[in-house]
Amino acid sequence: MAVASHSASKGSKKRRNGATVSHTRPNDKAVAPSAAQAPASANGKNGWKELQKALAASLVDYTFVLGLVFGGCCSNVWSYEQLLKMDAHIGTTLTFSQMLFITVQSLPSFLDFAQGVPRLKPRHVPLRNWAMQVLVLTSGSLMNNWVYAFSVPLTVQIVFRSAGQSVTVTPTLSSSAHLNGVRTGLAVSMLFGYVIMNKRYSLAQMLAVAVVSAGVVLATLFRPSTPKTSDVSADVSKYTTGVVMLVLSLFTTAILGILQERTYTKYGPHWKEGVFYTHLLSLPIFLFFISDLKRGFQGLAQPVSIAPFPKESLGSFTPWIPYAVLGANMFTQLACVSGVNQLSARVSSVSTSLVLTTRKAISLCFSVWWFGNGWNAQLGVGAGMVFLGSLLYTVVTARSAPVSAGAVRRSVSKSKEE
Repeated sequence: MAVASHSASKGSKKRRNGATVSHTRPNDKAVAPSAAQAPASANGKNGWKELQKALAASLVDYTFVLGLVFGGCCSNVWSYEQLLKMDAHIGTTLTFSQMLFITVQSLPSFLDFAQGVPRLKPRHVPLRNWAMQVLVLTSGSLMNNWVYAFSVPLTVQIVFRSAGQSVTVTPTLSSSAHLNGVRTGLAVSMLFGYVIMNKRYSLAQMLAVAVVSAGVVLATLFRPSTPKTSDVSADVSKYTTGVVMLVLSLFTTAILGILQERTYTKYGPHWKEGVFYTHLLSLPIFLFFISDLKRGFQGLAQPVSIAPFPKESLGSFTPWIPYAVLGANMFTQLACVSGVNQLSARVSSVSTSLVLTTRKAISLCFSVWWFGNGWNAQLGVGAGMVFLGSLLYTVVTARSAPVSAGAVRRSVSKSKEE
């Protein structure tokens, strides 16, 4: 009993100089750390497992997004060129189909079933604000889809349009431009921004735009060789008309970008509403193109073959191939747009621009390889200048922007949740 009492007294707390001192047995010093280490070790294992799960989920997430960007966008370019190969004059029918598809796809989000009869939900933006955007969007889209019929190869079109697709760090535009498919030429955009929006640009930005513009001029002037025609002057005249239409489409999309920026600044970033109403209100315009629409749908009804498969090998599926390609173009466009928007919401504008530049380069090489489109050194150098200049412009703009990339991603994500 005396020994037990002595041990207990050693394990009790005593006050020395006003401080509490704890006395423990010698064996307790060895036992206490191991007891404390047990939960710490368990927490470490659990933390490592959680980290592994987070990394795996992030890897799957980015793999899915990049799959949408590369798979969706590249497939969209393939189906687009395949349709043009079937019928070079299908541009009006293709534009109408795209407008109709986006309208139908967006419609459920704007229907209100509260009163039994479906009605359109109240608008955030007055309808008159979309009128000018409808005219600009429709005319630009039509010209983009018409140029192939004017002897402008798709390789030149890819380079020309790549000169205008840069990723900005403006929250309202970054959330809307991709979904609308806006591709504003950097030079045209800079001109409009300087004259109309009173924007100022750095020397590095102007240098990047100069490199892009020089690349476009080089690729346009030295287009790949085409099969010789009986009237060379007529072919050159058609090609010149097509290039002029491409330039005009850049101006129309630059105007569209300014109209969107003003609308979203005044009423908020209601880009989903803008997409729905601009495409819905564009449909009546095609009443003026009834003959072109009939011709385009009649062209789809003609049996065709898809390289490298001959027409005979497709069997009973041959009559449905054109419609299947048209449907693939619609859905791959949706996948491409979704992937680009998700990518821009997760990473910086520079990273997004790098991914999109790589995607455009792959589309260009695939077009040359799969469809046997012409290629020359001038086109290759011009394309390289366009891609590098666009990336340089994005890097310089991102560094000089007052808004951080994280703030932009938060703004884009917030606007998507509307």
